Amino acid sequence: MYPITSEYDYLAQMVPHHEEAVTAARQLQRSERPDMRRLGQSIVTTQTAEIGRMRGWLEQWYPRSPAPSPSVTTMPDLSGLSGDQLDRTFLQYMIPHHMMAIMMSQQVLMHGEAEHAEVAGFARTVRDDQWAEVRLMRRHLVQWFGQQGTPCFPEAPGMPPGRHPGAPGQPTRSR
Repeated sequence: MYPITSEYDYLAQMVPHHEEAVTAARQLQRSERPDMRRLGQSIVTTQTAEIGRMRGWLEQWYPRSPAPSPSVTTMPDLSGLSGDQLDRTFLQYMIPHHMMAIMMSQQVLMHGEAEHAEVAGFARTVRDDQWAEVRLMRRHLVQWFGQQGTPCFPEAPGMPPGRHPGAPGQPTRSR
């Protein structure tokens, strides 16, 4: 995530950010926990619709601007995980992933970067809905894994040790 300097920046960064969340959340179909399967389906349904809305706004309001492309990867490949390892890894990574979306949304709102009322309303919804999901995911970590604190970007299968964005010596954006 880099600073949001315009409505276009917000939308162009949020599309691939949501796409990454949808990809990860689809893996929860394999979870043994009904609560995790429901969370995954909720994220897939909600964020897929939001991606469509954002892409529509980008096409309508910014037709000559570059298409959104991923700038930061924050979720590991969950396809090889199962059971507790799948659920715990998803929760540990999705919490900071959601926090990034919350911060991006708050940035666009606090700095008055939203040029359209629809985007301001959307940013408030993302901020509030994802904050509610963060609280839920934190409760799941405590309830199922006894994990009180939530490490940001813990080492996990699918991501080389110390290779997550923002780790010492690592880029915060891909080029």
